[in-house]
Amino acid sequence: MASNHKLKLLYLKTLLLEKTDKDHGLTMQEILEELEKNDIQAERKAIYRDLKTLEDSGLSVKKKKSGKEYTYRVDKREFELAELKLLVDAIQSCRFITEKKSGELIGKLEGLCSRNEAGKLQRQVYVYGRVRSMNESIYTSVDTIYNAIGDNRMIKFQYGSWNLKKELELKKGGAFYHISPWALAWTNENYYMIGFDAEAGIVKHYRVDKMSKISVTDEKRSGAEFFKSFNLADYTRKNISMYEGEERTVTVEIENDILGVFIDRFGKNEITVIPGSQGKSTIRFSANINPQLIGWIFSLGEKARIIGPESVVKTVKEKVNDLNKMYTDK
Repeated sequence: MASNHKLKLLYLKTLLLEKTDKDHGLTMQEILEELEKNDIQAERKAIYRDLKTLEDSGLSVKKKKSGKEYTYRVDKREFELAELKLLVDAIQSCRFITEKKSGELIGKLEGLCSRNEAGKLQRQVYVYGRVRSMNESIYTSVDTIYNAIGDNRMIKFQYGSWNLKKELELKKGGAFYHISPWALAWTNENYYMIGFDAEAGIVKHYRVDKMSKISVTDEKRSGAEFFKSFNLADYTRKNISMYEGEERTVTVEIENDILGVFIDRFGKNEITVIPGSQGKSTIRFSANINPQLIGWIFSLGEKARIIGPESVVKTVKEKVNDLNKMYTDK
Protein backbone atom coordinates (compact mmCIF):
# COMPACT_ATOMS: atom_id res chain seq x y z
CA MET A 1 0.00 0.00 0.00
CA ALA A 2 2.74 2.47 0.94
CA SER A 3 4.67 1.70 -2.26
CA ASN A 4 1.57 2.26 -4.37
CA HIS A 5 0.89 5.51 -2.56
CA LYS A 6 4.29 6.82 -3.64
CA LEU A 7 3.32 6.09 -7.23
CA LYS A 8 0.03 7.98 -6.89
CA LEU A 9 1.14 10.90 -9.06
CA LEU A 10 2.25 8.59 -11.89
CA TYR A 11 -0.99 6.59 -11.72
CA LEU A 12 -2.97 9.82 -11.81
CA LYS A 13 -1.10 11.09 -14.86
CA THR A 14 -1.56 7.78 -16.69
CA LEU A 15 -5.24 7.75 -15.79
CA LEU A 16 -5.80 11.23 -17.20
CA LEU A 17 -3.87 10.48 -20.39
CA GLU A 18 -5.67 7.20 -21.05
CA LYS A 19 -9.24 8.05 -20.12
CA THR A 20 -9.66 11.76 -20.75
CA ASP A 21 -9.42 14.13 -23.67
CA LYS A 22 -11.03 17.43 -24.66
CA ASP A 23 -14.42 15.69 -25.03
CA HIS A 24 -14.22 13.29 -22.09
CA GLY A 25 -13.46 14.01 -18.44
CA LEU A 26 -13.48 12.26 -15.07
CA THR A 27 -15.21 13.48 -11.91
CA MET A 28 -13.26 13.57 -8.67
CA GLN A 29 -15.21 10.53 -7.46
CA GLU A 30 -14.31 8.60 -10.62
CA ILE A 31 -10.66 9.51 -10.17
CA LEU A 32 -10.69 8.25 -6.58
CA GLU A 33 -12.39 5.01 -7.63
CA GLU A 34 -9.86 4.39 -10.41
CA LEU A 35 -6.95 4.99 -8.03
CA GLU A 36 -8.51 2.63 -5.51
CA LYS A 37 -8.42 -0.13 -8.15
CA ASN A 38 -4.64 0.17 -7.91
CA ASP A 39 -4.72 0.00 -4.10
CA ILE A 40 -4.22 3.74 -3.74
CA GLN A 41 -6.28 5.49 -1.08
CA ALA A 42 -6.30 9.29 -1.39
CA GLU A 43 -8.22 12.28 -0.09
CA ARG A 44 -9.78 14.82 -2.39
CA LYS A 45 -7.47 17.59 -1.14
CA ALA A 46 -4.43 15.48 -1.99
CA ILE A 47 -5.73 14.86 -5.52
CA TYR A 48 -6.35 18.59 -5.99
CA ARG A 49 -2.71 19.22 -5.07
CA ASP A 50 -1.54 16.46 -7.42
CA LEU A 51 -3.57 17.86 -10.31
CA LYS A 52 -1.97 21.26 -9.70
CA THR A 53 1.48 19.62 -9.65
CA LEU A 54 0.80 17.89 -12.98
CA GLU A 55 -0.40 21.16 -14.49
CA ASP A 56 2.71 22.99 -13.26
CA SER A 57 4.87 20.26 -14.83
CA GLY A 58 3.41 20.98 -18.27
CA LEU A 59 0.42 18.62 -18.51
CA SER A 60 -2.61 20.52 -19.81
CA VAL A 61 -5.13 19.57 -17.09
CA LYS A 62 -8.41 21.46 -17.31
CA LYS A 63 -11.37 21.65 -14.94
CA LYS A 64 -14.81 21.83 -16.52
CA LYS A 65 -18.34 22.10 -15.14
CA SER A 66 -20.46 19.09 -16.08
CA GLY A 67 -23.98 19.20 -14.65
CA LYS A 68 -23.67 19.60 -10.89
CA GLU A 69 -20.07 18.33 -10.82
CA TYR A 70 -16.70 19.27 -12.17
CA THR A 71 -14.70 16.99 -14.42
CA TYR A 72 -10.95 16.95 -15.05
CA ARG A 73 -9.34 16.25 -18.39
CA VAL A 74 -6.20 16.56 -20.51
CA ASP A 75 -7.35 18.83 -23.32
CA LYS A 76 -4.07 19.25 -25.21
CA ARG A 77 -1.36 16.77 -26.13
CA GLU A 78 1.87 16.74 -28.06
CA PHE A 79 -0.02 15.45 -31.09
CA GLU A 80 -3.52 16.58 -32.05
CA LEU A 81 -5.95 13.82 -33.08
CA ALA A 82 -5.99 15.18 -36.65
CA GLU A 83 -2.19 14.89 -36.79
CA LEU A 84 -2.30 11.29 -35.56
CA LYS A 85 -4.94 10.46 -38.18
CA LEU A 86 -2.64 11.90 -40.83
CA LEU A 87 0.23 9.72 -39.61
CA VAL A 88 -2.03 6.64 -39.60
CA ASP A 89 -3.11 7.36 -43.18
CA ALA A 90 0.53 7.72 -44.23
CA ILE A 91 1.46 4.41 -42.57
CA GLN A 92 -1.45 2.51 -44.11
CA SER A 93 -0.82 3.84 -47.60
CA CYS A 94 2.94 3.26 -47.55
CA ARG A 95 3.81 0.17 -49.54
CA PHE A 96 7.19 -0.52 -47.95
CA ILE A 97 5.59 -1.03 -44.53
CA THR A 98 4.24 -4.56 -44.13
CA GLU A 99 0.76 -5.23 -42.78
CA LYS A 100 2.24 -6.55 -39.54
CA LYS A 101 4.49 -3.55 -38.96
CA SER A 102 1.67 -1.20 -39.96
CA GLY A 103 -0.48 -2.59 -37.16
CA GLU A 104 2.39 -2.30 -34.67
CA LEU A 105 3.09 1.33 -35.55
CA ILE A 106 -0.56 2.33 -35.37
CA GLY A 107 -0.81 0.61 -32.00
CA LYS A 108 2.05 2.79 -30.75
CA LEU A 109 0.36 5.93 -32.11
CA GLU A 110 -2.77 4.98 -30.18
CA GLY A 111 -0.71 5.36 -27.03
CA LEU A 112 -0.35 9.06 -27.80
CA CYS A 113 -4.07 9.74 -27.39
CA SER A 114 -6.91 8.72 -25.08
CA ARG A 115 -8.69 5.37 -25.38
CA ASN A 116 -11.76 7.14 -26.71
CA GLU A 117 -9.71 8.78 -29.45
CA ALA A 118 -7.74 5.60 -30.20
CA GLY A 119 -10.82 4.00 -31.77
CA LYS A 120 -10.90 6.82 -34.32
CA LEU A 121 -7.40 5.92 -35.46
CA GLN A 122 -8.48 2.48 -36.68
CA ARG A 123 -9.03 3.74 -40.19
CA GLN A 124 -8.53 1.75 -43.37
CA VAL A 125 -7.07 3.81 -46.18
CA TYR A 126 -7.57 2.22 -49.61
CA VAL A 127 -4.79 2.91 -52.07
CA TYR A 128 -5.34 1.54 -55.56
CA GLY A 129 -2.57 -0.70 -56.81
CA ARG A 130 -0.63 -0.77 -53.55
CA VAL A 131 1.57 -3.82 -53.10
CA ARG A 132 2.76 -4.30 -49.54
CA SER A 133 6.43 -5.00 -48.93
CA MET A 134 7.36 -8.56 -48.01
CA ASN A 135 10.64 -7.51 -46.40
CA GLU A 136 10.35 -7.04 -42.63
CA SER A 137 14.06 -6.22 -42.32
CA ILE A 138 13.79 -2.95 -44.25
CA TYR A 139 13.29 -0.99 -41.00
CA THR A 140 16.56 -2.19 -39.49
CA SER A 141 18.26 -1.74 -42.87
CA VAL A 142 17.25 1.92 -43.02
CA ASP A 143 18.38 2.41 -39.42
CA THR A 144 21.76 0.80 -40.14
CA ILE A 145 22.32 3.06 -43.15
CA TYR A 146 21.39 6.16 -41.15
CA ASN A 147 23.82 5.09 -38.42
CA ALA A 148 26.59 4.69 -40.99
CA ILE A 149 25.89 8.15 -42.39
CA GLY A 150 25.93 9.64 -38.89
CA ASP A 151 29.20 7.87 -38.02
CA ASN A 152 30.80 8.74 -41.38
CA ARG A 153 31.39 5.06 -42.16
CA MET A 154 31.11 2.86 -45.23
CA ILE A 155 28.70 -0.05 -45.43
CA LYS A 156 28.88 -3.45 -47.07
CA PHE A 157 25.93 -5.47 -48.30
CA GLN A 158 24.69 -8.01 -50.79
CA TYR A 159 22.35 -6.92 -53.56
CA GLY A 160 19.76 -8.90 -55.48
CA SER A 161 17.19 -8.86 -58.26
CA TRP A 162 14.09 -10.96 -58.90
CA ASN A 163 14.49 -14.10 -61.01
CA LEU A 164 11.87 -16.16 -62.85
CA LYS A 165 11.17 -18.18 -59.72
CA LYS A 166 10.16 -14.94 -58.00
CA GLU A 167 13.17 -15.26 -55.74
CA LEU A 168 15.61 -12.49 -54.86
CA GLU A 169 18.79 -13.67 -56.55
CA LEU A 170 22.08 -12.17 -55.37
CA LYS A 171 24.13 -10.27 -57.94
CA LYS A 172 27.88 -10.62 -58.43
CA GLY A 173 27.63 -14.20 -57.20
CA GLY A 174 26.79 -13.02 -53.72
CA ALA A 175 29.88 -10.83 -53.40
CA PHE A 176 29.57 -7.85 -51.06
CA TYR A 177 29.24 -4.29 -52.31
CA HIS A 178 31.35 -1.68 -50.46
CA ILE A 179 29.68 1.73 -50.70
CA SER A 180 29.89 5.07 -48.89
CA PRO A 181 26.28 6.00 -48.05
CA TRP A 182 25.41 9.70 -48.21
CA ALA A 183 21.62 9.89 -48.42
CA LEU A 184 18.36 7.96 -48.31
CA ALA A 185 15.60 8.88 -50.73
CA TRP A 186 11.94 7.93 -50.67
CA THR A 187 10.76 7.91 -54.28
CA ASN A 188 8.53 5.77 -56.48
CA GLU A 189 7.15 4.30 -53.23
CA ASN A 190 10.51 2.75 -52.37
CA TYR A 191 13.54 3.61 -50.25
CA TYR A 192 16.81 4.14 -52.13
CA MET A 193 20.29 4.46 -50.68
CA ILE A 194 22.42 6.95 -52.59
CA GLY A 195 26.14 6.57 -52.11
CA PHE A 196 29.60 6.80 -53.64
CA ASP A 197 31.32 3.84 -55.26
CA ALA A 198 35.03 4.59 -54.81
CA GLU A 199 36.08 1.78 -57.13
CA ALA A 200 33.97 3.10 -60.02
CA GLY A 201 34.43 6.74 -58.98
CA ILE A 202 30.73 7.57 -59.39
CA VAL A 203 27.52 8.13 -57.42
CA LYS A 204 25.20 5.09 -57.40
CA HIS A 205 21.84 4.19 -55.91
CA TYR A 206 20.37 0.93 -54.59
CA ARG A 207 16.88 -0.10 -53.52
CA VAL A 208 17.01 -0.78 -49.80
CA ASP A 209 14.52 -3.67 -49.91
CA LYS A 210 16.88 -5.50 -52.29
CA MET A 211 19.87 -5.04 -49.99
CA SER A 212 20.71 -7.77 -47.47
CA LYS A 213 23.27 -8.46 -44.75
CA ILE A 214 23.97 -4.74 -44.38
CA SER A 215 26.68 -3.86 -41.89
CA VAL A 216 28.73 -0.79 -41.01
CA THR A 217 32.47 -1.14 -41.64
CA ASP A 218 35.41 0.58 -39.92
CA GLU A 219 36.33 2.42 -43.12
CA LYS A 220 35.56 6.13 -43.38
CA ARG A 221 33.31 7.28 -46.20
CA SER A 222 34.72 8.57 -49.46
CA GLY A 223 33.17 10.84 -52.06
CA ALA A 224 32.69 13.93 -49.91
CA GLU A 225 33.69 16.17 -52.83
CA PHE A 226 30.81 14.77 -54.91
CA PHE A 227 28.27 15.60 -52.20
CA LYS A 228 29.36 19.11 -51.21
CA SER A 229 26.68 20.62 -53.41
CA PHE A 230 24.59 17.49 -53.91
CA ASN A 231 20.90 18.17 -54.49
CA LEU A 232 18.90 15.10 -53.46
CA ALA A 233 15.61 16.37 -54.91
CA ASP A 234 17.27 17.18 -58.22
CA TYR A 235 18.97 13.78 -58.35
CA THR A 236 15.77 11.81 -57.76
CA ARG A 237 13.79 13.99 -60.17
CA LYS A 238 16.22 13.58 -63.05
CA ASN A 239 16.77 9.87 -62.53
CA ILE A 240 13.26 8.85 -63.58
CA SER A 241 12.37 5.51 -61.99
CA MET A 242 15.93 5.51 -60.66
CA TYR A 243 17.34 4.63 -64.10
CA GLU A 244 20.35 6.51 -65.46
CA GLY A 245 20.65 8.23 -68.80
CA GLU A 246 22.03 11.31 -70.53
CA GLU A 247 20.58 14.51 -69.12
CA ARG A 248 18.93 16.65 -71.81
CA THR A 249 16.42 19.44 -72.09
CA VAL A 250 13.26 17.88 -73.51
CA THR A 251 10.56 19.76 -75.41
CA VAL A 252 7.06 18.30 -75.36
CA GLU A 253 3.84 19.48 -76.99
CA ILE A 254 0.94 18.78 -74.66
CA GLU A 255 -2.76 19.35 -74.29
CA ASN A 256 -3.26 21.96 -71.58
CA ASP A 257 -5.32 19.72 -69.31
CA ILE A 258 -2.33 17.45 -68.53
CA LEU A 259 0.14 20.19 -67.58
CA GLY A 260 -0.43 19.26 -63.93
CA VAL A 261 0.83 15.73 -64.62
CA PHE A 262 4.23 17.11 -65.64
CA ILE A 263 4.34 19.62 -62.78
CA ASP A 264 3.64 16.81 -60.31
CA ARG A 265 6.44 14.74 -61.83
CA PHE A 266 9.16 17.34 -62.42
CA GLY A 267 8.27 20.31 -60.20
CA LYS A 268 6.64 23.66 -60.89
CA ASN A 269 9.90 25.59 -60.99
CA GLU A 270 11.61 23.10 -63.29
CA ILE A 271 9.19 23.41 -66.22
CA THR A 272 9.02 26.21 -68.77
CA VAL A 273 5.56 26.65 -70.29
CA ILE A 274 5.02 28.28 -73.69
CA PRO A 275 1.27 28.79 -74.23
CA GLY A 276 0.01 27.75 -77.66
CA SER A 277 -3.37 27.65 -79.36
CA GLN A 278 -6.25 25.24 -79.73
CA GLY A 279 -5.84 23.99 -76.17
CA LYS A 280 -2.21 23.03 -76.57
CA SER A 281 1.08 24.33 -75.19
CA THR A 282 4.78 23.54 -75.37
CA ILE A 283 6.80 22.72 -72.26
CA ARG A 284 10.51 22.29 -71.62
CA PHE A 285 12.22 20.50 -68.74
CA SER A 286 15.49 18.75 -67.96
CA ALA A 287 15.50 14.97 -67.50
CA ASN A 288 17.63 11.89 -67.98
CA ILE A 289 16.77 10.30 -71.31
CA ASN A 290 15.98 6.61 -70.84
CA PRO A 291 13.31 4.08 -71.86
CA GLN A 292 11.38 4.74 -68.64
CA LEU A 293 10.96 8.44 -69.45
CA ILE A 294 9.89 7.71 -73.03
CA GLY A 295 7.52 4.97 -71.87
CA TRP A 296 5.97 7.31 -69.30
CA ILE A 297 5.30 9.95 -71.95
CA PHE A 298 3.91 7.24 -74.25
CA SER A 299 1.43 6.37 -71.48
CA LEU A 300 -0.13 9.82 -71.89
CA GLY A 301 -1.26 8.86 -75.40
CA GLU A 302 -2.12 11.57 -77.90
CA LYS A 303 -2.10 14.23 -75.22
CA ALA A 304 1.72 14.50 -75.24
CA ARG A 305 4.24 14.44 -78.10
CA ILE A 306 8.02 14.80 -77.80
CA ILE A 307 9.19 17.37 -80.38
CA GLY A 308 12.77 18.04 -79.33
CA PRO A 309 15.67 17.68 -79.35
CA GLU A 310 15.89 15.91 -82.69
CA SER A 311 18.09 13.12 -81.30
CA VAL A 312 15.41 12.25 -78.75
CA VAL A 313 12.66 12.41 -81.39
CA LYS A 314 14.74 9.99 -83.49
CA THR A 315 15.05 7.64 -80.50
CA VAL A 316 11.27 7.79 -79.98
CA LYS A 317 10.59 7.00 -83.64
CA GLU A 318 12.95 4.01 -83.49
CA LYS A 319 11.17 2.79 -80.36
CA VAL A 320 7.78 3.13 -82.08
CA ASN A 321 9.03 1.17 -85.08
CA ASP A 322 10.45 -1.56 -82.84
CA LEU A 323 7.16 -1.86 -80.99
CA ASN A 324 5.23 -1.91 -84.26
CA LYS A 325 7.36 -4.79 -85.53
CA MET A 326 6.94 -6.65 -82.26
CA TYR A 327 3.14 -6.46 -82.38
CA THR A 328 2.60 -6.78 -86.14
CA ASP A 329 1.06 -10.13 -87.08
CA LYS A 330 3.41 -12.28 -89.12
